[in-house]
Amino acid sequence: MRGPQAAAGAVMTLLLAACVGAPRRPTPPVTAPPQEAVPDAVPRAEPRSSHGNPPFYDVNGRRYTVLASADSYLERGVASWYGPDFHGHNTSSGERYDMYAMTAAHRTLPIPCYARITNLGNGRSVVVRINDRGPFVANRIVDLSYAAATRLDIVRTGTAFVELRTIGPGEAPPEAAPPEPAAPAATPPEARTVALYIQVGAFADQSNAQRVIDRLQSSGVPHVFSLANSDTGRVVRRVRIGPIATVLEFDQLAERLAALGYSEARLAND
Repeated sequence: MRGPQAAAGAVMTLLLAACVGAPRRPTPPVTAPPQEAVPDAVPRAEPRSSHGNPPFYDVNGRRYTVLASADSYLERGVASWYGPDFHGHNTSSGERYDMYAMTAAHRTLPIPCYARITNLGNGRSVVVRINDRGPFVANRIVDLSYAAATRLDIVRTGTAFVELRTIGPGEAPPEAAPPEPAAPAATPPEARTVALYIQVGAFADQSNAQRVIDRLQSSGVPHVFSLANSDTGRVVRRVRIGPIATVLEFDQLAERLAALGYSEARLAND
């Protein structure tokens, strides 16, 4: 991970600082073993690391609170990866970063823990051990090792939409639910794209949802709509934008929404 540590002691500060730097840029390694030979991480019971698990920490003016548990955590968003520039350096857990191992960095999950990462664009998935903090680039939810990114076919593009689902020892690693196709079912599989949306907010009051929609539309934001949901026993209207076809489009919309005051907009989980 990358950034100064607040109120977590000198050791944590050094570990955070060691993982903070310029945005990671994909740089293919000079030599690499066949990535098909790198197996998935195998979830096992491990104590929380003595490093990298403060109650909270601050990076670039933002505070992150480390979760008490990794149980049943599910998140969709953009994955990036890190490689040669960090190979052999300390991770936030104090372990050496091995770009050829099935590992990843996350901002708030307790470390170590395990998760299945699924590329929503091609359906490929891997199981990784999360042992580092990051990424601290806007709109990214997980930083993958070179080995994991290669298995998911993310090295070439640098980023991809993914689903992250935590798993524990003895759990059958669930596959991600098949993404909703943006095109009719008659479209050949190779021509389909993932239908993903940005969720701006959820509102119990329909008039509040409509006010947000009106404001976004008047600001020129396209494809804004609301979706009624009653899973919790009451009707909640989720204001969404999309579908979103590419990471670039997602980044541009997220930046635009932040400028309008909607900095917590995220990729919809369902």
